[in-house]
Amino acid sequence: MTPSTQDALLTVLSESQALGFLGTRPVAEVVEHARSFVAPLAMLAAGSPIIDLGAGGGVPGLVIAHDRPDLDVHLLDRRTKRTDFLERVVRRLGWTDHVSVIPRDAEAYIAEAPPPFAAAVARGFGPPEVTVSTAAQLVGHGGLIVISEPPSGDRWAPTLLTQIGVERLGEPDGAVSPVAVFRRR
Repeated sequence: MTPSTQDALLTVLSESQALGFLGTRPVAEVVEHARSFVAPLAMLAAGSPIIDLGAGGGVPGLVIAHDRPDLDVHLLDRRTKRTDFLERVVRRLGWTDHVSVIPRDAEAYIAEAPPPFAAAVARGFGPPEVTVSTAAQLVGHGGLIVISEPPSGDRWAPTLLTQIGVERLGEPDGAVSPVAVFRRR
């Protein structure tokens, strides 16, 4: 990561925030939180396809694309205003070789039966059961699912995870993480 690419990432995320796509948290904090999605993806091989559900203003997808340019990142969002912005940003950053934008509703996209992804990530896609269920439909067996966690509490009912066919991967030494990581069984 060079300072110039980091600056470019911060600039586009600031633009995203100015358009109302990211909320009001300082962009540096948003990027720091998005980087917690990168660590669980460390085991993925170069060229592995991942999908960011409800990519919105580009977080965590653009941060992952920046930190792991060897991954094939797909940004899925149903809102045209946001996907148009993301397409312009991807071209401007020169990332068209490893980032694509999918302007579709998740259910409609699933109905198209895309090839399975190695991982799915989501920051603010929807309620827990919808998010993990949607992600599980998009990843292959053994695929990873990384979802943003609230500041406190466990919102993942074991019965829900069993029904969906995913297992939660634990944190080393009981560490608390801003993301929950699952593997599709």
